[in-house]
Parts: sequence; C-alpha cells; structure tokens
Amino acid sequence: MTPQPNAPAPTREQIRRWRRYVADERMEAQTYRYLAKKRDGEEREILLQLAAAECRHEQYWVQRLGKYAKPDPKPSPGSWLLSKLARMFGTLFVLALAQRSEGRSNYDADDDASAQIAADEHIHGEVVRGLAERSRERLSGTFRAAVFGANDGLVSNLALIAGIAATGTTQSMVIAAGFAGLLAGALSMAAGEYISVTSQRELLEASSPSEDMREAVAKLDVHANELELVFRARGDSEQESRDHARTILAAINRPATELTTGSIVTNHAMLSAKQRAKLREDGQQFVEIGSGIRAGLSSFLFFATGAFLPLLPFMFGLSSYVALGVSVVIVGAALMCTGGVTGVLSGKSPLPRALRQLAIGYGATLVTYLLGLAFGASGV
Repeated sequence: MTPQPNAPAPTREQIRRWRRYVADERMEAQTYRYLAKKRDGEEREILLQLAAAECRHEQYWVQRLGKYAKPDPKPSPGSWLLSKLARMFGTLFVLALAQRSEGRSNYDADDDASAQIAADEHIHGEVVRGLAERSRERLSGTFRAAVFGANDGLVSNLALIAGIAATGTTQSMVIAAGFAGLLAGALSMAAGEYISVTSQRELLEASSPSEDMREAVAKLDVHANELELVFRARGDSEQESRDHARTILAAINRPATELTTGSIVTNHAMLSAKQRAKLREDGQQFVEIGSGIRAGLSSFLFFATGAFLPLLPFMFGLSSYVALGVSVVIVGAALMCTGGVTGVLSGKSPLPRALRQLAIGYGATLVTYLLGLAFGASGV
C-alpha cells in the first residue's frame, strides 16, 4: 500500500481530494479510538485495530501528498459531525453512522486509491456492521417499545383528532376525544406488550423438562429405556439422541453427591441440543425485552407521550382549524425525527425512512379527516 516512487506531481484537484482523504481518515481513527475507551474486551480491541487501519490509510495519502500535506487539512463536515456525535450519543448511533460512512467510500471510483485501500473500506464496513449489530441486539427491546409506542401515539391520536375536528364539533369535544384516545391507546399498548412478553416466558417455561423427569432418570433401566426417544421427540437426530442418552445414563453410576445441582443430571441436561440453543436465544431475547411489567409500562409512557403532542395546540385556545394545522406540523416533525433515527440506527439513509414515516402518518390522518367531513356534512 506504499505509493509509487517518483510519481508525477499531483494536480490541484488531486491535492484537494487527497487532503480531504487525510483529514477524514484521521478523524475516523480518532472516533474509533474514542469509542474504544467506552467499550472493553473484544469490542475495544476491534475498535483499536480499526483505528490503526485508518491511520495506515492516512499515511498513504500523506506520502502521496508530500509537501502538500501541510498545513493539516480540515475534515469534511460529515467526519467532523461523526466525531462530535461520538461524544454526545451512544455507541450504537455512532456505529450506525460509521457503517454508512464506510459503506459509501469513494475509493472504488478513485484511480488514485490503491485496490488494497478500497478493499479495506469494504471490510471495515462489515466489521462496523457486526459491532453495530451487537449494540442493536442489546437495544432492540427498548428501542422497539419506544419507536412503536411513540409512532402509534402520534399517528393514531392525530388521525382521531383530525376526524373529530372535521365533523365541526366543539373544541372541548375534540380535546375530550383526544384524551380518551390517548388513554385508551396507551392502556391497549401496555396490555398488549405485557401479554406478549409474559406469554413468551410462559411458552419457554412450558418447553422445559419437569422436575419429575429428572428424578426418574436415576431409576431408569439402563438396558431398556426410552430416554433416546425423549431427545428424538425434541428434535435431535438419532445419533445425537443416542449420544445424549449415554452421557446422561453414565452419570447415574456416579456417587449420589454428584447428582445434585450442578451435576450433569439437571433440567438443562434433559433438554435436547436444539432446545438448549433455543433456550439461549430466547433467554437473550428476554434480557433485551425485559419483564412484562417493564415492557407494558414503557409502551404506555411512549404511546402517551406521542399521543399528547397533537393535543397541545388545542389546549392553548387556538381555533379548531388553526390548532389542527399546528398539530399536523408538530406531528410531522416528530414522525420525521423518529423515522430518521430508525434509518440511522438501521445503517440506512435516514431521509427515505423519515419520509416514509411522514407519508404513513399523514395518509392515515387524511383518511379520517375526510371521513369526519363526510359524517359532519350528513349530520351523523
């Protein structure tokens, strides 16, 4: 990755472009080092190695620039913003932005960049994608409740208020309907989330072996038993079931002191290989989602917060149509924000997600507004 010796002097356009590369690589290395300070273990080591790789890229362009590398160039607005966000927001937000930055590198289309550097940037994108995925897994439950709850509150209550206001009813009725929609929707969201999480836990518990089975294992006839069938019924292959059963039966001959908590004959040992893998997966999901009560309370609060925003203008004494117009603007801005953040955290462009969120919200509002006009005109 060393530049060619005795290369011709760079043009003014090349100097400008290479200096930008130097500044951006330098800023990205600083960002990765800063993120590494906030992590530990393997993730910290990965981030530090990414920073070292960006430093190598920086040196490549510095060598190509030669005397034109001074004074130190300023980073692009995007790289500068990424560095500032690293100090203001969580690791996931910054990694998601870094993922997009690495994935849209200009090196592929730049003949001055070596093939190694261009390949490095693609690999860096995949490394950052993996790190961001880890953070997304830790955040997924809370983030889901926040985004879904807030968006449902924004869209459903704005649509309800627009439909009621379009009928020509009094402003006090619009406010009353808005608060009724807020409370009903928030309670429904909370109840649904609580039932969903609790049901998942109950299903997991139903798949666990009973205590009676563990006690019965020690009394099995080691020459004629159906323990293999248990594991085959739970999804293991014939050979896996046979090996598993032999391991369990071998433990029966151990001293009784070993057949206690922590021995091989435990409820966990009675699970098939597939069940143990599913248990680890579901257990991780439950850690991410939290308890049923916590999930329900989060959904209630996020929905109520979103549903309260379209009510604000009506509570300040504005006329119905003016208040409705202000509500539409407020909710539109909120939908753009939540959609944009969702896009960034997904490693995608924020604008299309923000516009999609806005279109869905405004579409639902328009439908209920037109229905309100029709019902109001007919006297319903």
